[in-house]
Amino acid sequence: MTTMYYEADAKPELLMSKKIAILGYGSQGHAHALNLHDAGYDVRVGLRMDSSSVLKAEEAGLKVLSIADACAEADVIMVLVPDTEQKRTYDSDIAPHLTAGKCLLFAHGFNIRFNLINPPADVDVAMVAPKGPGHLVRRTYLEGGGVPSLIAVHHDATGQAHAIALAYAHGIGATRAGVLETTFTEETETDLFGEQAVLCGGVSALVRAGYETLVEAGYQPESAYFECLHELKLIVDLMYEEGITGMRFSVSDTAEYGDLTRGPRVINESVKKEMKQILTEIQDGTFAAEWILENEIGRPRYRELRDAGKRHPIEDIGTKLRDMMPFVSAGKQKVSEISGGDTD
Repeated sequence: MTTMYYEADAKPELLMSKKIAILGYGSQGHAHALNLHDAGYDVRVGLRMDSSSVLKAEEAGLKVLSIADACAEADVIMVLVPDTEQKRTYDSDIAPHLTAGKCLLFAHGFNIRFNLINPPADVDVAMVAPKGPGHLVRRTYLEGGGVPSLIAVHHDATGQAHAIALAYAHGIGATRAGVLETTFTEETETDLFGEQAVLCGGVSALVRAGYETLVEAGYQPESAYFECLHELKLIVDLMYEEGITGMRFSVSDTAEYGDLTRGPRVINESVKKEMKQILTEIQDGTFAAEWILENEIGRPRYRELRDAGKRHPIEDIGTKLRDMMPFVSAGKQKVSEISGGDTD
Protein backbone atom coordinates (compact mmCIF):
# COMPACT_ATOMS: atom_id res chain seq x y z
CA MET A 1 0.00 0.00 0.00
CA THR A 2 1.05 3.58 -0.67
CA THR A 3 2.42 5.44 2.35
CA MET A 4 0.78 8.82 2.95
CA TYR A 5 1.74 11.41 5.54
CA TYR A 6 -0.25 14.26 7.06
CA GLU A 7 0.32 17.09 9.53
CA ALA A 8 0.38 14.83 12.59
CA ASP A 9 3.24 12.82 11.08
CA ALA A 10 5.58 15.80 10.62
CA LYS A 11 8.00 17.32 13.12
CA PRO A 12 8.32 20.94 12.02
CA GLU A 13 10.50 21.73 15.02
CA LEU A 14 13.35 19.93 13.20
CA LEU A 15 13.58 22.88 10.82
CA MET A 16 13.04 25.68 13.32
CA SER A 17 16.70 25.72 14.35
CA LYS A 18 18.00 25.42 10.79
CA LYS A 19 18.78 27.99 8.12
CA ILE A 20 16.99 27.28 4.85
CA ALA A 21 18.12 28.44 1.41
CA ILE A 22 15.68 28.51 -1.49
CA LEU A 23 17.60 28.66 -4.76
CA GLY A 24 15.43 30.37 -7.37
CA TYR A 25 12.38 32.60 -7.12
CA GLY A 26 10.21 31.50 -10.01
CA SER A 27 6.92 29.63 -9.85
CA GLN A 28 7.96 27.11 -7.17
CA GLY A 29 10.71 29.19 -5.57
CA HIS A 30 8.52 32.12 -4.59
CA ALA A 31 5.85 29.80 -3.15
CA HIS A 32 8.27 27.72 -1.07
CA ALA A 33 10.12 30.76 0.24
CA LEU A 34 7.01 32.71 1.20
CA ASN A 35 5.19 29.73 2.73
CA LEU A 36 8.19 28.75 4.83
CA HIS A 37 8.75 32.38 5.84
CA ASP A 38 5.11 32.72 6.88
CA ALA A 39 5.43 29.49 8.88
CA GLY A 40 8.22 31.06 10.91
CA TYR A 41 11.31 29.44 9.40
CA ASP A 42 14.66 31.14 8.84
CA VAL A 43 14.61 31.56 5.05
CA ARG A 44 16.94 33.20 2.59
CA VAL A 45 16.62 33.21 -1.21
CA GLY A 46 19.66 32.48 -3.35
CA LEU A 47 19.69 34.27 -6.71
CA ARG A 48 22.02 35.56 -9.36
CA MET A 49 22.43 39.13 -8.22
CA ASP A 50 21.55 40.45 -11.68
CA SER A 51 18.24 38.56 -11.66
CA SER A 52 15.02 40.53 -11.98
CA SER A 53 13.70 38.40 -9.12
CA VAL A 54 16.00 40.00 -6.55
CA LEU A 55 13.76 43.05 -6.18
CA LYS A 56 10.59 40.91 -6.12
CA ALA A 57 11.91 38.76 -3.30
CA GLU A 58 13.15 41.72 -1.30
CA GLU A 59 9.84 43.54 -1.72
CA ALA A 60 8.13 40.41 -0.37
CA GLY A 61 10.18 40.78 2.81
CA LEU A 62 12.65 38.00 2.13
CA LYS A 63 16.39 37.99 2.71
CA VAL A 64 18.23 37.71 -0.63
CA LEU A 65 21.82 36.56 -1.10
CA SER A 66 23.94 35.30 -3.95
CA ILE A 67 23.47 31.57 -4.53
CA ALA A 68 26.92 30.80 -3.14
CA ASP A 69 26.41 32.91 -0.01
CA ALA A 70 22.97 31.40 0.59
CA CYS A 71 24.43 27.89 0.36
CA ALA A 72 27.30 28.80 2.67
CA GLU A 73 24.84 29.98 5.35
CA ALA A 74 22.21 27.30 5.01
CA ASP A 75 21.76 23.95 6.71
CA VAL A 76 19.02 22.97 4.26
CA ILE A 77 19.29 23.88 0.56
CA MET A 78 16.32 23.52 -1.80
CA VAL A 79 17.32 23.60 -5.47
CA LEU A 80 14.54 25.24 -7.50
CA VAL A 81 16.46 26.57 -10.48
CA PRO A 82 15.54 24.97 -13.85
CA ASP A 83 16.73 21.38 -14.47
CA THR A 84 19.10 22.51 -17.19
CA GLU A 85 20.83 24.99 -14.85
CA GLN A 86 21.12 22.73 -11.82
CA LYS A 87 24.41 20.98 -12.61
CA ARG A 88 26.19 24.25 -13.40
CA THR A 89 24.76 25.85 -10.27
CA TYR A 90 25.68 22.82 -8.19
CA ASP A 91 29.27 22.70 -9.44
CA SER A 92 29.94 26.42 -9.06
CA ASP A 93 27.87 27.53 -6.07
CA ILE A 94 26.48 24.60 -4.09
CA ALA A 95 29.15 21.90 -3.94
CA PRO A 96 31.85 24.12 -2.38
CA HIS A 97 29.55 24.74 0.59
CA LEU A 98 28.12 21.22 1.12
CA THR A 99 29.69 20.44 4.46
CA ALA A 100 28.90 17.29 6.40
CA GLY A 101 25.40 17.05 7.83
CA LYS A 102 23.73 19.52 5.48
CA CYS A 103 20.57 18.56 3.60
CA LEU A 104 20.21 19.03 -0.16
CA LEU A 105 16.61 19.06 -1.38
CA PHE A 106 15.14 18.89 -4.88
CA ALA A 107 11.61 19.27 -6.24
CA HIS A 108 12.35 17.03 -9.24
CA GLY A 109 14.75 14.11 -9.43
CA PHE A 110 16.17 14.58 -12.94
CA ASN A 111 19.72 15.59 -12.05
CA ILE A 112 20.09 12.93 -9.36
CA ARG A 113 18.39 10.16 -11.35
CA PHE A 114 20.64 10.68 -14.38
CA ASN A 115 23.82 11.20 -12.34
CA LEU A 116 24.41 14.80 -13.36
CA ILE A 117 24.74 15.75 -9.70
CA ASN A 118 26.50 13.44 -7.25
CA PRO A 119 26.52 14.90 -3.73
CA PRO A 120 29.08 13.72 -1.15
CA ALA A 121 28.25 10.77 1.08
CA ASP A 122 28.09 12.85 4.28
CA VAL A 123 25.16 14.99 3.03
CA ASP A 124 21.43 14.18 3.16
CA VAL A 125 19.74 14.20 -0.25
CA ALA A 126 15.95 14.22 -0.43
CA MET A 127 13.03 15.45 -2.47
CA VAL A 128 9.88 17.46 -1.76
CA ALA A 129 7.85 17.80 -4.96
CA PRO A 130 4.45 19.55 -4.90
CA LYS A 131 2.07 18.14 -7.50
CA GLY A 132 0.90 21.53 -8.67
CA PRO A 133 2.28 24.84 -9.97
CA GLY A 134 3.82 27.33 -7.58
CA HIS A 135 0.96 29.82 -7.71
CA LEU A 136 -1.34 27.05 -6.47
CA VAL A 137 1.11 26.06 -3.71
CA ARG A 138 1.06 29.66 -2.52
CA ARG A 139 -2.66 30.32 -2.94
CA THR A 140 -3.85 27.16 -1.19
CA TYR A 141 -1.43 27.84 1.68
CA LEU A 142 -2.91 31.31 2.18
CA GLU A 143 -6.39 29.78 2.09
CA GLY A 144 -5.45 27.32 4.84
CA GLY A 145 -5.01 24.32 2.57
CA GLY A 146 -2.18 22.76 0.65
CA VAL A 147 -1.11 20.96 -2.51
CA PRO A 148 -0.36 17.21 -2.31
CA SER A 149 3.35 16.50 -2.60
CA LEU A 150 5.82 13.69 -3.05
CA ILE A 151 8.80 13.04 -0.79
CA ALA A 152 11.75 10.75 -1.37
CA VAL A 153 15.13 10.10 0.20
CA HIS A 154 18.12 9.43 -2.04
CA HIS A 155 20.75 9.43 0.68
CA ASP A 156 20.34 9.53 4.46
CA ALA A 157 23.67 10.58 5.95
CA THR A 158 22.32 11.91 9.27
CA GLY A 159 19.46 9.51 9.89
CA GLN A 160 17.05 12.46 9.68
CA ALA A 161 16.71 12.99 5.93
CA HIS A 162 13.15 11.64 5.81
CA ALA A 163 12.05 13.63 8.85
CA ILE A 164 13.58 16.85 7.47
CA ALA A 165 11.89 16.35 4.10
CA LEU A 166 8.56 15.79 5.83
CA ALA A 167 9.07 18.87 8.04
CA TYR A 168 9.82 20.90 4.91
CA ALA A 169 6.66 19.54 3.26
CA HIS A 170 4.77 20.64 6.37
CA GLY A 171 6.30 24.10 6.08
CA ILE A 172 4.99 24.65 2.55
CA GLY A 173 1.54 23.33 3.47
CA ALA A 174 1.76 19.96 1.72
CA THR A 175 0.92 17.85 4.78
CA ARG A 176 -2.46 19.59 4.96
CA ALA A 177 -3.38 17.79 1.73
CA GLY A 178 -1.26 14.65 1.98
CA VAL A 179 2.31 13.62 1.19
CA LEU A 180 3.06 10.50 -0.83
CA GLU A 181 6.32 8.60 -0.37
CA THR A 182 8.15 7.71 -3.58
CA THR A 183 11.70 7.39 -4.94
CA PHE A 184 13.82 9.70 -7.07
CA THR A 185 13.64 7.16 -9.89
CA GLU A 186 9.87 6.75 -9.79
CA GLU A 187 9.20 10.49 -9.55
CA THR A 188 11.56 11.35 -12.39
CA GLU A 189 10.46 8.65 -14.80
CA THR A 190 6.72 9.03 -14.22
CA ASP A 191 6.96 12.83 -14.35
CA LEU A 192 8.82 12.81 -17.67
CA PHE A 193 6.48 10.21 -19.11
CA GLY A 194 3.37 12.13 -18.05
CA GLU A 195 4.69 15.34 -19.60
CA GLN A 196 5.75 13.71 -22.86
CA ALA A 197 3.03 11.16 -23.54
CA VAL A 198 -0.06 12.70 -21.94
CA LEU A 199 -0.12 16.10 -20.24
CA CYS A 200 1.92 18.18 -22.68
CA GLY A 201 3.07 16.17 -25.69
CA GLY A 202 0.07 13.88 -25.99
CA VAL A 203 -2.61 16.47 -25.37
CA SER A 204 -1.12 19.20 -27.57
CA ALA A 205 -0.56 16.78 -30.47
CA LEU A 206 -4.10 15.42 -30.11
CA VAL A 207 -5.60 18.92 -30.08
CA ARG A 208 -3.69 19.99 -33.17
CA ALA A 209 -4.56 16.80 -35.03
CA GLY A 210 -8.25 17.23 -34.25
CA TYR A 211 -8.17 20.88 -35.32
CA GLU A 212 -6.41 20.03 -38.58
CA THR A 213 -8.88 17.24 -39.33
CA LEU A 214 -11.90 19.53 -39.02
CA VAL A 215 -10.36 22.45 -40.94
CA GLU A 216 -9.13 20.19 -43.74
CA ALA A 217 -12.68 18.84 -43.99
CA GLY A 218 -13.96 22.37 -44.64
CA TYR A 219 -15.22 23.43 -41.23
CA GLN A 220 -14.62 26.93 -39.87
CA PRO A 221 -11.34 27.31 -37.95
CA GLU A 222 -13.27 29.04 -35.15
CA SER A 223 -15.57 26.04 -34.74
CA ALA A 224 -12.61 23.67 -34.82
CA TYR A 225 -10.83 25.71 -32.15
CA PHE A 226 -13.79 25.70 -29.80
CA GLU A 227 -14.47 21.98 -30.21
CA CYS A 228 -10.87 20.75 -29.99
CA LEU A 229 -9.14 23.22 -27.66
CA HIS A 230 -11.39 25.68 -25.85
CA GLU A 231 -13.77 23.07 -24.41
CA LEU A 232 -10.88 20.90 -23.26
CA LYS A 233 -10.76 22.86 -20.01
CA LEU A 234 -14.34 21.88 -19.22
CA ILE A 235 -13.53 18.20 -19.63
CA VAL A 236 -10.25 18.39 -17.72
CA ASP A 237 -11.91 20.24 -14.84
CA LEU A 238 -14.59 17.56 -14.62
CA MET A 239 -11.96 14.81 -14.62
CA TYR A 240 -9.92 16.71 -12.01
CA GLU A 241 -12.93 17.00 -9.72
CA GLU A 242 -14.72 13.67 -10.29
CA GLY A 243 -12.44 11.35 -12.27
CA ILE A 244 -13.17 9.93 -15.71
CA THR A 245 -16.40 8.28 -14.59
CA GLY A 246 -17.59 11.54 -13.06
CA MET A 247 -16.79 13.40 -16.26
CA ARG A 248 -18.79 10.89 -18.29
CA PHE A 249 -21.74 11.31 -15.94
CA SER A 250 -21.70 15.08 -16.48
CA VAL A 251 -21.55 15.12 -20.28
CA SER A 252 -24.42 14.09 -22.56
CA ASP A 253 -25.20 10.44 -23.29
CA THR A 254 -24.25 11.09 -26.90
CA ALA A 255 -20.84 12.43 -25.84
CA GLU A 256 -20.31 9.52 -23.47
CA TYR A 257 -21.21 6.92 -26.12
CA GLY A 258 -18.81 8.59 -28.55
CA ASP A 259 -16.14 8.58 -25.84
CA LEU A 260 -16.62 4.89 -25.10
CA THR A 261 -16.74 3.70 -28.70
CA ARG A 262 -14.46 6.09 -30.61
CA GLY A 263 -11.86 7.04 -28.03
CA PRO A 264 -10.14 3.61 -28.18
CA ARG A 265 -9.93 3.96 -31.97
CA VAL A 266 -7.88 7.16 -31.60
CA ILE A 267 -5.75 6.06 -28.64
CA ASN A 268 -5.27 2.49 -29.79
CA GLU A 269 -2.67 -0.24 -29.32
CA SER A 270 -0.26 1.42 -31.74
CA VAL A 271 -0.37 4.59 -29.63
CA LYS A 272 0.19 2.60 -26.46
CA LYS A 273 3.12 0.83 -28.14
CA GLU A 274 4.68 4.22 -28.87
CA MET A 275 4.06 5.28 -25.27
CA LYS A 276 5.96 2.21 -24.09
CA GLN A 277 8.86 3.16 -26.35
CA ILE A 278 8.84 6.70 -24.92
CA LEU A 279 8.93 5.23 -21.41
CA THR A 280 11.85 2.98 -22.37
CA GLU A 281 13.78 6.01 -23.68
CA ILE A 282 13.21 7.73 -20.34
CA GLN A 283 14.23 4.70 -18.30
CA ASP A 284 17.42 3.91 -20.22
CA GLY A 285 18.59 7.54 -20.27
CA THR A 286 18.12 8.13 -24.01
CA PHE A 287 15.88 11.16 -23.47
CA ALA A 288 18.12 12.62 -20.76
CA ALA A 289 21.22 12.28 -22.96
CA GLU A 290 19.38 13.85 -25.90
CA TRP A 291 18.16 16.80 -23.81
CA ILE A 292 21.56 17.36 -22.21
CA LEU A 293 23.25 17.40 -25.62
CA GLU A 294 20.57 19.71 -26.99
CA ASN A 295 21.40 22.22 -24.27
CA GLU A 296 25.15 21.86 -24.77
CA ILE A 297 24.87 22.82 -28.46
CA GLY A 298 22.55 25.78 -27.89
CA ARG A 299 19.11 24.15 -28.28
CA PRO A 300 18.77 24.37 -32.10
CA ARG A 301 16.16 21.62 -32.47
CA TYR A 302 14.26 22.83 -29.43
CA ARG A 303 14.03 26.33 -30.86
CA GLU A 304 13.09 25.08 -34.32
CA LEU A 305 10.27 22.89 -33.02
CA ARG A 306 9.01 25.56 -30.63
CA ASP A 307 8.95 28.18 -33.39
CA ALA A 308 7.12 25.78 -35.69
CA GLY A 309 4.51 25.22 -32.99
CA LYS A 310 4.00 28.96 -32.63
CA ARG A 311 3.31 29.21 -36.37
CA HIS A 312 0.56 26.56 -36.34
CA PRO A 313 -2.79 28.02 -37.53
CA ILE A 314 -4.47 27.09 -34.25
CA GLU A 315 -2.32 29.72 -32.50
CA ASP A 316 -3.51 32.57 -34.74
CA ILE A 317 -7.18 31.72 -34.48
CA GLY A 318 -6.79 31.10 -30.75
CA THR A 319 -5.27 34.53 -30.15
CA LYS A 320 -8.15 36.22 -31.94
CA LEU A 321 -10.83 34.24 -30.13
CA ARG A 322 -9.26 34.64 -26.68
CA ASP A 323 -9.18 38.40 -27.23
CA MET A 324 -12.97 38.17 -27.44
CA MET A 325 -13.15 36.37 -24.08
CA PRO A 326 -11.93 38.75 -21.33
CA PHE A 327 -12.51 36.14 -18.64
CA VAL A 328 -9.68 34.06 -20.14
CA SER A 329 -7.13 36.88 -20.11
CA ALA A 330 -8.25 37.89 -16.60
CA GLY A 331 -7.41 34.43 -15.32
CA LYS A 332 -4.04 34.49 -17.09
CA GLN A 333 -3.16 37.86 -15.55
CA LYS A 334 -4.04 36.61 -12.08
CA VAL A 335 -1.75 33.58 -12.41
CA SER A 336 1.09 35.76 -13.70
CA GLU A 337 0.77 38.16 -10.78
CA ILE A 338 0.80 35.34 -8.22
CA SER A 339 3.70 33.39 -9.72
CA GLY A 340 5.96 36.34 -10.42
CA GLY A 341 5.98 35.60 -14.14
CA ASP A 342 9.47 34.09 -14.34
CA THR A 343 11.43 30.92 -13.67
CA ASP A 344 14.52 32.11 -11.79
